[in-house]
Amino acid sequence: MKMKTTVLLALAAAFLAACAVSGSKLSDSQMGFRHIDLLDESNVTLKDINYTKEPAGMAKRFDRSFENAPPFIPHDTEGLVPITKDLNMCVTCHMPEFAKDSGATPIPASHLYDIRNKKDLAGQLDDERYVCTTCHVEQQSGITQLVGNKFKPEFRDSNGSHKSNLLDVLNDGVK
Repeated sequence: MKMKTTVLLALAAAFLAACAVSGSKLSDSQMGFRHIDLLDESNVTLKDINYTKEPAGMAKRFDRSFENAPPFIPHDTEGLVPITKDLNMCVTCHMPEFAKDSGATPIPASHLYDIRNKKDLAGQLDDERYVCTTCHVEQQSGITQLVGNKFKPEFRDSNGSHKSNLLDVLNDGVK
């Protein structure tokens, strides 16, 4: 027991000494993409981002970013948010029984299933899934990326860029 305590104290002392000796510090202006003092908000200007104003049913669908990624909201959401338990305009078009007629993407089976309790909810939306904008966001406008991205998604299924298979693959690799 005494040996473990001695070793731990020696390691802690070495760590603290290394921290104290390390004299190289980055200034706030050397971090981030703005290259200014991070605490100085006086010259911050927000980009004017114009999300699509296409109405629901008229907007172009976007591929998912990766397998089972929440799809983007391709249409204008004015008047549809905020979403509450008692008022969720998304389900009026996206519940499976309405989606076919409206041309909307249907809510996937994973949202109609209680994953925690392993229970099919017989077509009812899971109580933990009613705030759609927790995961689904409006499609971004064509702004220039600060950092390039070469990620290319790979889908196991030919419909993967437009359809969820989460319930089918949820336990893949789990013993």
